[in-house]
Amino acid sequence: MTTATSPALLADAFARHLATPVPPRDNQPWAAQDLAAGAAGLALLHIERARTGDGTWQQAHPWIKTAVATTISAADTSGLYLGAPAAAFMLDCAVTPEAPRYQEALAALDHHVAQLAHRRCDAARTRMRHGRAARFHEYDIFYGLTGIGAYLLRRSPSGTAMEHVLTYLVQLARPIRHGDLGMLPGWWVDHQPDLTPSTVPAGHANLGTAHGISGPLLLLARALRQGVRVDGQEDAIDTLLHWLDTWRQDGPAGFWWPEHLHLGELRAGRPAQLGPARPSWCYGTPGIARAGQLAALARRDPARQHLYEEAMVRCLTDPDQMSTITDTGLCHGWAGVYQTAFRAAHDAATPALRAALPGIAAALTRHAHPGPDHSLLQGDAGTALALSTAAHDAAPTSGWDACLLID
Repeated sequence: MTTATSPALLADAFARHLATPVPPRDNQPWAAQDLAAGAAGLALLHIERARTGDGTWQQAHPWIKTAVATTISAADTSGLYLGAPAAAFMLDCAVTPEAPRYQEALAALDHHVAQLAHRRCDAARTRMRHGRAARFHEYDIFYGLTGIGAYLLRRSPSGTAMEHVLTYLVQLARPIRHGDLGMLPGWWVDHQPDLTPSTVPAGHANLGTAHGISGPLLLLARALRQGVRVDGQEDAIDTLLHWLDTWRQDGPAGFWWPEHLHLGELRAGRPAQLGPARPSWCYGTPGIARAGQLAALARRDPARQHLYEEAMVRCLTDPDQMSTITDTGLCHGWAGVYQTAFRAAHDAATPALRAALPGIAAALTRHAHPGPDHSLLQGDAGTALALSTAAHDAAPTSGWDACLLID
């Protein structure tokens, strides 16, 4: 365990701990292209440090080279966190106007990502026409069209692939008839939150950011704020905001949302979950509140913006909720809570959100130490990136947190 006490010193310690890339196993060549746990994700740490001057490109390049050393997959199973979109996202974070290194490789990948988006949208539309339930991998941030759209919004916001992704998400927001079950949310899935076959009738509707409807809401809102729009986009945002309004719960420490809803809960109009989940980017109040805040900003709705900012503040300042955080990672740990709160605070009309940041940074620093999990999403690389944000008190220079859609 390091004895460093400042975010900057801790980030340096993590970077030293993660200095040398390890090639993927021969039977897992795809692992290097895994943004969540592979070299592509760890490269983001060294890219951000090179761009801020905390590290060098000589330190970043071996990680980048390792991530793209094997054949990069653009198969229909690839998404923002695996394969061509993951490698492209990493390279885009590394390219700068002054030093357009990796630009040729990035341009080649752009074509494959755009074609992937078109194929995936076509497949999703076919599924919808047949009235079948969706799956996380169709629409979510990690492997679905929301994550692919997040990359396209960076690289080709006016392209037809981006247009098709947004049009798909507009349709996803609309209710759909599922056989004898009647009308259900368009993002209803026929499996459990852990992707196992559903043991209750019909499946569930997920509210989280990682796999639920808050992810598509983030992309729709972020695109609208950038002036990237398709027919029905504003209505889709309003529909999803209404959904979050409907399922918002009011507890002693403010508003919270259930992680997911099964058919019985949906029809009863009340969740089985009795209180807020642990604060997190992936499923908890911080991620959902950031989605609502950005949607309110996109729709120029200050009252709703205040509601979501207040929900986040109440969560972040509630000792009972914060005591449930058990790790320092991005997905459901201190790093993800800090990075999400940081982005929300810099858009906030609520001063209390900015005032909460030092306490969260202190908690992140207090709990962080290099460990055996080196990954971006749940391990050291993501923790170090959030520490870098805290150290500089500035948004990431590389924009790496676009892979969480909170930027």
